[in-house]
Parts: sequence; structure tokens; C-alpha cells
Amino acid sequence: MGERHYLRPTGFVDAPFGLDGRVARLAGGLLWFSAVEVATVRDGRIASLDLFPVADAEAAAGRLGEAASDAWRNLTAPRAPLALGERVVRLDQPQVMGIVNVTPDSFSDGGRFGAADEAAEAGHAMSAAGAAIVDVGGESTRPGAKPIWEGDEIERVLPVVQRLAGAGTAVSVDTRKAAVMEAALGAGAAMVNDVSALTWDERSAGAVAKAGCPVVLMHHQGTPETMQAAPRYDQPVLFAVYDWLEARIAAAEAAGISRERIVIDPGIGFGKTVQHNLQLLNGLALLHGLGCPLMLGASRKRMIGALSGEAPAEARLPGSLALALKGADQGAQLLRVHDVPETVQALRVWRGLRDAALAPS
Repeated sequence: MGERHYLRPTGFVDAPFGLDGRVARLAGGLLWFSAVEVATVRDGRIASLDLFPVADAEAAAGRLGEAASDAWRNLTAPRAPLALGERVVRLDQPQVMGIVNVTPDSFSDGGRFGAADEAAEAGHAMSAAGAAIVDVGGESTRPGAKPIWEGDEIERVLPVVQRLAGAGTAVSVDTRKAAVMEAALGAGAAMVNDVSALTWDERSAGAVAKAGCPVVLMHHQGTPETMQAAPRYDQPVLFAVYDWLEARIAAAEAAGISRERIVIDPGIGFGKTVQHNLQLLNGLALLHGLGCPLMLGASRKRMIGALSGEAPAEARLPGSLALALKGADQGAQLLRVHDVPETVQALRVWRGLRDAALAPS
């Protein structure tokens, strides 16, 4: 596997005032960091850990090679806004993506919406409550789920997408299938969220490139049917996910998808144990080194139940909020959630704290 260096921003400070040259702004957002942890991974194992103050980080990265220098530039470069049709979603602060599953068998809200009107009404409510994007899905990808025919998936999502987009909502379609992507984009969706990172359908990358829309590339291991059958990695999961997403970004660019339209997602719960998930969440800021906006989808995930007496999905709001705020504290630009009003309120308080810290005294 050879040797590679990974840069993780750390030593976050409340504000940059009076610290010129000693702190750096993370991805153009509301966070500033004062140090960079450099992990040297050799043959799948951490060979060394070093900590550099920001003042020395650029030079240190330069000594470590081109990949480290690229990561340093990515950590400190602002992220361009996402253009979803006529809507523009700024990424200089955390934004909420609301989840609408038009499925009978999703792990949390399967069967909740019995008709397109009900699902669309839920999406309208999410938008009114502050969701920047509403993500509509018609196929469950919970552990153990089996794929469904694309025609059935289109039949589920299309009327919901049409209603939401027709009312001016920024809509994303959650699908692995090119035919569903094309149908939903034609009906007014303006973003694709693919849990397979454009690997499940050989036509999907071309469909996204042709549409010129933003796309979410999510890390996964295996398929929904098998992904939780004893997942394992040949190196620490954080670095394995980094390398895999880096390769998928390169593949998307090679297919004609502009890098500024690519969003990455570490795939919490997709081929990962609870310990894997926790390690990813603790090291999430490292993924900014890939230079793409970061989405976190941890809402109501099983890990919350595992850490709280096996609480069922409908009783995981407090844990979901804790993970959403963890994501915000590590610079995640998009938070994909079921509970939009509660998450928006939590982020408004979080933003109030940041604004107070950033107001010169």
C-alpha cells in the first residue's frame, strides 16, 4: 500500500482576531483552526503522528509531497455555492437537507407517506422550516434492503419531485439508477444524491454530466443487502474512506462532472460498525482535504440506538442533533436529516454562538 500523509485540521479557535498568520479558515466557513495533525500511514498502519502550527503547515505539507500540498490548499479554499436550478445554496455555513422517503420499507420513516400529496406536503413543510434542499428517495437502502425495478422507483418519486419543484423547492433525488436520475431531473430535481457514488449503474455518471447538476458521492462498502455483514477495512477507516472518495471524485471528473459540483459523504452506517462510524465522525474534518463540500447523513442511524439502550428510530432525535452539531463543528456544509425544524433550531443556536465569537469586542 506504500506510504501516504493525511492532513487533519485541529486546534479550533473561537475567532481569528489578533491571530494573523497563526490560524486558517476551514473551507471558507465559520471555523478557524490553529494546527494541522499529519498522519503518516505506511502499509495500512499509522506510522507516525505529527502536529504542526498553522504558521508552519504549508511548508510542512510542501516537504511531504504534492498530495499533501494539495490537501493543504483544499483545507483552506472556500467552497463554491451549489446551483440547483434557479436556487443557489451557499456553503459558507451549514445547511440542512430534509429527507422525504417515498418508500414502504425505509429504516426510519418507511410507509409514512401513503400518497404523493402527503410526501410533497412534508417536503413543503421542511422547506418552510428552513431546509435548503429536500431529498426525495423511492428506494430503501437500509441494511438488508433489496433493489427495486427502476419503473417502480420512478413512479414513486416523480409526482413528489414535480410538486416540490413546481413550488420552487430545491429538490435532490436520492437514487442509484440513471433512468430515475434522468426522469427526476426532467421533472424539476436539480441534484442527484447517489449512495453508490455513481458505481451501481454504468450510465449514471453520464446522466449527471449531461445534466450539469450537483451530485453527492457517498462512500459505501458492499451493497445494502450485504454491507453490514462484518464490515472491515485494511487500514484505519478514516483514511480508507478518504482514499475511496478521492478515487470516486477523479472518476466523476473523468466522466465530465465539474469538481465544483461534487459533494462527498462519508456514508455513516453503510458498511461500517459503530466503532467505524465514531472514528469517522471524530476525524470528519480530515475529509475537507479532498476539496469538495462535505455532507453528513447521520440522522436516526442505528449507531444512535446502539449507544442509547437500543432506542428505536423514532426515539433518536437527541442523538441525531448531537451528531448534526458534531458535523457543524467539523465544518460539514450539508446535514441530511429527518427532523428539519429541530435541526434548524439547533443550527441557529450554533450560528448564534459563532456570530457572537466572531463579533469583535
